[in-house]
Parts: sequence; C-alpha cells; structure tokens
Amino acid sequence: MTDRTVSDLIVERLSTWGVNRVFGYSGDGINGFMGALRRAEGHVEFVQARHEESAAFMAVGHAKYTGGVGVVTSTQGPGAVHLLNGLYDAKLDGVPVVAIVGQQSRTVLGSAYMQEIDLMSLFKDVAAQFVQQVNAPEQLPMVLDRAFRTARATSSPCVVIVPHDIQSAPAPDLDQEHGIVVTAPTWSTSAKTPREQDLEAAAALLNSSQRVALLVGQGARRASREVVAVAEKLGAGIATSLLGKPYVDETLPFAAGTMGHLGSTASAHLLGNCDALLIVGSSDPWTEFYPPPGAARAVQIDIDERKTGNRYPVEVGLAGDAVLALQALIPRLRPRSRGQWQTDVEQEVARWRALAAERAAVTAIPVNPERVVRELNGRLPGDALVSVDVGSCVYWYARQLVLPPGVPAHLSGTLASMGCSLPYGIAAKLAHPDRPVVALAGDGAMQMAGIAELVTVAHRWRQWTDPRFVVCVFNNRELTEVTWEQRESEAEPRFAASQELPDFPFAGYADLLGLTGIRVEDPELIGPAWERAFAADRPVVIEVLTDPEVPLLPPFPAGREKAENMRKGLAAEDDGGRAAELLGTYVSHEERGG
Repeated sequence: MTDRTVSDLIVERLSTWGVNRVFGYSGDGINGFMGALRRAEGHVEFVQARHEESAAFMAVGHAKYTGGVGVVTSTQGPGAVHLLNGLYDAKLDGVPVVAIVGQQSRTVLGSAYMQEIDLMSLFKDVAAQFVQQVNAPEQLPMVLDRAFRTARATSSPCVVIVPHDIQSAPAPDLDQEHGIVVTAPTWSTSAKTPREQDLEAAAALLNSSQRVALLVGQGARRASREVVAVAEKLGAGIATSLLGKPYVDETLPFAAGTMGHLGSTASAHLLGNCDALLIVGSSDPWTEFYPPPGAARAVQIDIDERKTGNRYPVEVGLAGDAVLALQALIPRLRPRSRGQWQTDVEQEVARWRALAAERAAVTAIPVNPERVVRELNGRLPGDALVSVDVGSCVYWYARQLVLPPGVPAHLSGTLASMGCSLPYGIAAKLAHPDRPVVALAGDGAMQMAGIAELVTVAHRWRQWTDPRFVVCVFNNRELTEVTWEQRESEAEPRFAASQELPDFPFAGYADLLGLTGIRVEDPELIGPAWERAFAADRPVVIEVLTDPEVPLLPPFPAGREKAENMRKGLAAEDDGGRAAELLGTYVSHEERGG
C-alpha cells in the first residue's frame, strides 16, 4: 500500500468539494498529483486534453454548462503559461475555476532551475482574487478550501501552486494549534436582495417612463420568467447581451435579439429610442450601442456592486441576485395598457425577423454562412448543448439562431478567444453524455485548436450515451472577422498575407479519425446535412464552404460610419467588387429601417 500523501489529500478534498472531473495535461511537475488521481480512479476522473490551453477552456466550459467549479491542472513552466488564456476567459466572463499547478521542489527554487518561473507573479493578475503557493503539507487543506470558496464567491479563477516535493510528502494530521489553520470544505451563498429605498427609487423611475427597454445578460440566467413579467407589465422590449442570449425566449414578439456590433436592427432601435433602460445582469462592452448618455434614465441590477454604472450612467443600482431583485421589484411596478411604444417595438422585431430571413437567402459563392445557421432552426434538438467559437460564425449565431427554451449556448464572450468551441463542447458532453452537442466554429479557430481536439472527440465518443457531437465548420479560407475589422476600423484593404488561410479538408479529416465527415458546397444541401448529422451514430463534422464576402455590418445608426470605412477599404482592393456589392445590399437593408 502506498502511504497517504498530500496529493491523495488534494484528491480527497476535491471529491468533498463535489469535483468529479479534472482537466489537464500531465508533466513531471504534477507526477505526485497524477499518481493520486490514478489511485482515486472511479471517484475523480482525469480528462486529458491535447494542450493545456484547451484543458483550461474545458474547465471554463464545465463551469458554464454545470454551474459548478471547473478544475484544471498543469505542470510548471510551459504548462502553467499555457493555462493563462483559458483562465483569463474565466476571469472576464465571471466563471469559477480552480487551477492546481505544479512547481519545482522548494529546494531548487531561486536557482534558475529547469522550467522554473515565478508562478506567483505569472498568475497574480488572472487570479487576482486568490493565488497561493503551498509551502508546507499542513497548509494544503486551508489553501485549497480558500481557493474554492473564493472562486465561488467571486466567480473568478483561483490558483493553487503545489511544489513537487509537497505533493509526495505524507498527508498531515492536523491539530488546532498556533500556526495551523484548520478549515472545512464548505461554502454557501447569501440571499442577496436590494435595499428597500433602492427598490422604491427604481420603481418610481420605471413607472414614470414611457419607453422602457430591458438589457438582459448572463446574470439573469435563472430569472427568465421574471424578466418577461417585467417586460409585459411595462410594455417594454427586451434586448440581450451576447452572453444573455440563451436566457430570453426570442420567439416573444417583444424580444429584439442580441445588442451590439453583431446584434439585430431591432435591438439597435430599442436601445436607441428608449427613455428608460433596465440592465439585468449584463456588463456588455458595446457602449456605442447603448442609448446616448442623457437620452435614457437607467436602473441596473447586478450581484456585484462594483459593476453598477460600469457601462452606462445609472441613476439607481439594485445590488442583488436578479431573481430576488426582480421579484421584489415587480409588485412595485404599475401595469400599463398597450401603447405606441409596445407597438413600435413589436413592428421592429417583426421587421428584423423578415430581414434576417432575407439576408440568409442572399446568393453567395458558394454558400451564404447566415443560411448555414438559419437552417439549424427547427432542427436543433430541444435537449441540445451549443458551443460557439469566436469569429464571423458568432455573428450568424447571434443573428440567425433561435435557441429552443432551456438550450444553453456558451462562448468566450468577453475575452473573445478563438479556439474555445471544441473544448467547451467536450466539457459539455462529458457533463451531459446523454445530450447532443453542436459546436459552431470557423476554419481559423479549427486550425488554431479545434483540429487537435477532434482527436479527443474521436478518443472518447464511444463512452457517451448519446454519440451525437456535431461540429459545423465555416470554411471560407479566410480570417473573415479580422478582414472586415481591418476594413471597418482602419479603412484598410484586405491584407492577404495576414488573413488568408490554407485550405484544410475538415470533413476528410473527420473520416480519417473514424468520425463522419460531410462536405457541403450547395446551399440546398445544408438542411439535409444537419438532419443527417443528428441521425448519425457517431460524431459528425459538417464542413460548409462559405463566402467570406458576406459583410459583418453592425446595425445602424452606429454602423453607418463603420460602413463608410468598409467602403474605403474595399475601394482599395483589386478584387473587392463583389464584397462591395454585398455591403451595399446590407446597407440598403439598414437604411430601409432607418
């Protein structure tokens, strides 16, 4: 029998915290921890990614899809450095993650030893709420408990650094004495409700306004019913942040869709013409799409008081949980009869839906990417889990996909890091192996990280109750979002050496891995491809050859100046005529509603 070590204590503590899965990539700096995970097999599963960055994204995805704490591990040096991108994703999207990171033995620290870097300094920003190195076996339980409690309480990543010699040291028997802190692996949240005077002030502001808009973010994930009740009582329209999109039923006649650069014309009209704005659990950074300062009085609900007024001048802040705050606010709101504002909002929503359909039908060479996502509507299973990568595909997700109620969809929202969709999707599938997963990704994100993680899918899919894991790759041989940003922000022409991508046979690669590959070059075959994928007995990669010239035009009025810059950039391109023509079509759509 192996004597019980600190590493065994780590695994036991993780299990007590409810952790059943650790994502990572092994290395000599965490050999002790790996040995303990082997000994605990069946209690805490180790999930090997193809890269530490992907493992960190998996931990973030696990937290997003389960509501729990994601746990990731890596060795010191390069492994630790690779974690940063995923941990920053957790920090910026407000997700609880705990990273357990190895370090060289304490006896060699300071000697410029192989793979020795200052991990406390490395992680001090991304894990600003809690990062600590364990320097004695007796310290480990306290440090790990504090990491979990802090991750939970602050919805942020926390880092525990465990030197190699500490991992293999005997597990301590702790007594309460001077210099020893004994803790318990428990945590509970407070029932946080706003103050009475703030609720009264918020109600007075909203009751006195005529044109109310709601901006709903991920903080309203459990408050969908209350959000709708407020909108119905006030005759208001609802726009969502990108992260808030799954928490509002977009079939409602007053649901205006996603706001911001990649949002809908209806959301632009709603936020541009309201005289009162209720922000519920959102910190969306697209400030140019908020009402002009002074045009609307604002109330903001957020669990974190520090975020009140962070994006827009707010008169009343309601610090509290969105469900409790809205439940306390609703009885104070005066119901109003149907008015012109409600009619206007619903007309704009109807116009946007017609426009979205029209845009998806625009002829492209060979396939319009908007249609790819639109064809998923009505075919997406009601128990699906959706992950979305960063790039042009997120525009089409935001504008074209109507999620069935209760279907979660997650992406790297604030960090906006490419390469997240496959790790997120794998984490979702491991947490819910009986539910289908759909991952939307561009060819750039797939070449950056997704191709490697398809190996993980191929390795694991036979363990899943429901084998359906559908990856839709928008293959346009281009970093499309970067290209349009170059035109939009800099009025610069496309720079082929920077944005052009080598072609890759994604469908053929799927076949090579023993999955199913479907290559689509005809828009009429998109629907059948989705149907075939959902009927398959194994994971499927749908590779669609899409048109990079379909413009990423922001909604007007904020998008008007951006369109002019795009025109200037395209005018300097030798082959920009077709993109300019499509841009003109999209501009006419916006002007028609202006």
